[in-house]
Amino acid sequence: MKYASIALAAAAVFSTATHAATPMWSDEYTTQACETWNKDATLTTGLGDKWIKNDGGRGFKTIRIYRTECGEATQTEMKIVPKDGKAICEYGGAPKAAKMEYAFDYTMHATTEKWTEMGAGEYGPMKAMMFGRLKFVGPKVEAMTVMGPFETFLKLPGKIAGDKACPAK
Repeated sequence: MKYASIALAAAAVFSTATHAATPMWSDEYTTQACETWNKDATLTTGLGDKWIKNDGGRGFKTIRIYRTECGEATQTEMKIVPKDGKAICEYGGAPKAAKMEYAFDYTMHATTEKWTEMGAGEYGPMKAMMFGRLKFVGPKVEAMTVMGPFETFLKLPGKIAGDKACPAK
C-alpha cells in the first residue's frame, strides 16, 4: 500500500509538470483569452454597440498585447468583430494584422507584475493608465467611454493560468 501511495504521488507530480501553464500573453494564452472573452457578457454585449462599430469600415478591431519585459517581439493579437449585436473575439494568437490603425485599434503592455495585479482586480483601467502601470496606444477617449468592459478585459489574466516565463518567439 505504501508503494501505491508513492506511485500515485509521483504520477500526480509528473502530470502537473507536463501540464504547466502557458506563458502569459503567449499565442496559446491569447487564444484562451479570446475564448474567455466570448463567454463574458460584459465584453461581448458591453462592447457590442458603439465601440465595435468604430472600425474605419474594416469590420474588425485589433488589440495587441504583450508583457513589457518580454519585448514587442512577443506581441499577440486579438481580432474583435461585430456579430449579432455583440463584440466577438474571432481570433487570438500570433499577430496577423498587416498594420495597426490607432484611430480604431489598441496596443497595450504592462509588466508581468502589473498584469497580475490588474488580473486580480487590485485596480482598474483608470488607475493603471494614470499611474503608467498599463502602457496604451489607441483611441484613449473611446476607451474612457467603456471603462466597465475595459476593466473586465484587464481581469483576463486573473481568469487564465499563465506562466511568468516570457513567450518564445
